[in-house]
Amino acid sequence: MKGRFAPSPSGRMHLGNLFAALLAWLSARAAGGEMVLRMEDLDTARCKDVYARLLAEDLRWLGLTWEEGYGAGGPNGPYCQSERGALYAAAVETLAAQGLIYPCYCTRAERLAASAPHGGAEPAIYDCHCRTLSDGEREALAQQRPCALRVAVPAREITVHDRHMGDYTQHLARDCGDFIVRRADGLYAYQLAVVVDDGLMGVTEVARGADLLSSAPRQLWLYACLNLPPPEFRHIPLLLSPDGRRLSKRDKDLDMGILREHFRPETLVGYLAMLAGQQDKPEPVTSQELARYFVWDKVPRKDITLPAGRERFFNMQDCQDGATVIK
Repeated sequence: MKGRFAPSPSGRMHLGNLFAALLAWLSARAAGGEMVLRMEDLDTARCKDVYARLLAEDLRWLGLTWEEGYGAGGPNGPYCQSERGALYAAAVETLAAQGLIYPCYCTRAERLAASAPHGGAEPAIYDCHCRTLSDGEREALAQQRPCALRVAVPAREITVHDRHMGDYTQHLARDCGDFIVRRADGLYAYQLAVVVDDGLMGVTEVARGADLLSSAPRQLWLYACLNLPPPEFRHIPLLLSPDGRRLSKRDKDLDMGILREHFRPETLVGYLAMLAGQQDKPEPVTSQELARYFVWDKVPRKDITLPAGRERFFNMQDCQDGATVIK
């Protein structure tokens, strides 16, 4: 069994990132497995090595160790996506050999305009006409702008047997549509990179946020196209702020810089363990102790809204006295 945590080093981790990291780590450790830490730094404009170093330091502070990956090395590196371009290029060539890749000359403005919701409706699947362009039309457009590369999906239903959320089915053509695997600026897209990385690194379980469940069917299809072994999926609930929005690095929602100033590792782990259904109260516990009795059946399946107010949020009165809770 090999699990992984694959964060984007675009800022300091927040409480929601910790929740995902902890559950992925606990799932692997409870099964006697190993962990991989991979940096998903494809967006080189936003991702910085200083954040990657802080991220690794914060994970170690929480007791969430790994055997393979960033800072530890291993046989399947490099472990930063920004250094794995040759592997992604080879995957694109494999897809192209199957007739699945075509150039897309649509601008970002065109894509946004076509997918913008109207009257509260859900965004539509982008209908890219580049798939049916003639050779002459493609040559003319190539003189005007660089192209992205899209993968042509089949009109087929794909079902993901999620080990936590249950079965999830998508019709690729209707619910997903042709998607980009390499951007016009040459950067490879998340959907391709994550499949190549998890497949080549031998990851057998992917535990990640439920916001990525809708990506799982297209990724499962890519695994088959690239002849890579797919992992088992476990999508987990998101932590929401009291007003119902997702926690965000951009909003500085209780990031690790703030959390480490005020709390001990076992306090944070204990609080997250309560949110994950592993404890009735937010009693301090180490990640190693928690792994001994972790079970997926107790983890909620719906998103978790955090209570309002700093003191109420951490339920300090329930975590023994302030000297124990406050660092």
